[in-house]
Amino acid sequence: MNKLNLRLLVFIPFTLLLVSCAAGNASFTQETPAGFWYGLWHGIISVISLIIHVFNDSVAVYEAHNTGGWYDFGFLLGVISIWGGSSHANCKSAAKKREEKEWDEIGDRVEEKIMRKLRAWVEDEGISPDADCDEIGEKVEKKIKRKIREWAEKE
Repeated sequence: MNKLNLRLLVFIPFTLLLVSCAAGNASFTQETPAGFWYGLWHGIISVISLIIHVFNDSVAVYEAHNTGGWYDFGFLLGVISIWGGSSHANCKSAAKKREEKEWDEIGDRVEEKIMRKLRAWVEDEGISPDADCDEIGEKVEKKIKRKIREWAEKE
């Protein structure tokens, strides 16, 4: 027996077992509605039920005869357990953190380059590295304004 036949031999009974408890069957009525545990089960098999529902109208994804809030709660828990809940959000946040880390590294490199240029400029201007920060700030501000003015006049 080849692998395909073996897989079909296992898959078909497993699918039938899953569908035997699918929502929308005649075992649930107004007197015996589906409760929390059936809601949980129906949520877990909702994808399979949906696929089967496309070809067979007698199989529903959601049980109409249910206890209300508890069935709905179980159904949502079942769907969330299958679709991964917030695990997809964690993947996105990990990518976002990685991107932020890259930008932080770029920012650190730019800051290092600016500091090297400022130190070189301070030395060229003959300013002592121990000079007052206000004095250095004023000189930097003047130089920036002058460079901006030069740039604006070129336009």
